[in-house]
Amino acid sequence: MKLRPRNIPSRVSTGAFILHSGMEKLKGGDELAAGLHGMAAGAFPSLANIEPPKFLKALAVAEVGIGAALLTPFVPNRLAGAALTTFAGSLLALYIRTPPLHKPGSIWPTQDGIAVSKDVWMLGIGLSLLAERHEKKA
Repeated sequence: MKLRPRNIPSRVSTGAFILHSGMEKLKGGDELAAGLHGMAAGAFPSLANIEPPKFLKALAVAEVGIGAALLTPFVPNRLAGAALTTFAGSLLALYIRTPPLHKPGSIWPTQDGIAVSKDVWMLGIGLSLLAERHEKKA
């Protein structure tokens, strides 16, 4: 797998952002855990049975892993893209399933939803990485 120069900006900017977010969550306390868990459990009821601190740690570890994969040059674009697309898709599903984040009957965000709705850029980058062709060695 050859990392093309055109992929470096999107992988580095997205990877650094997600890695930093995960590292901050690893330091997060009970208040952050309760807030993030409450929002996630509201959108995905099956998460309600997980204790908030465990949920926060799992989310943080996932973000660190995805961020590190994007920043690691030998991780293939398609693998990094699959991880990023899954993560971003989950965030956008949370956005759609949480009515206060978007205007009624619309996909457009409310003031409270802007921070989550902007994750659509990560979905676009993930899909772009997934669309990369694998080059065969000559």
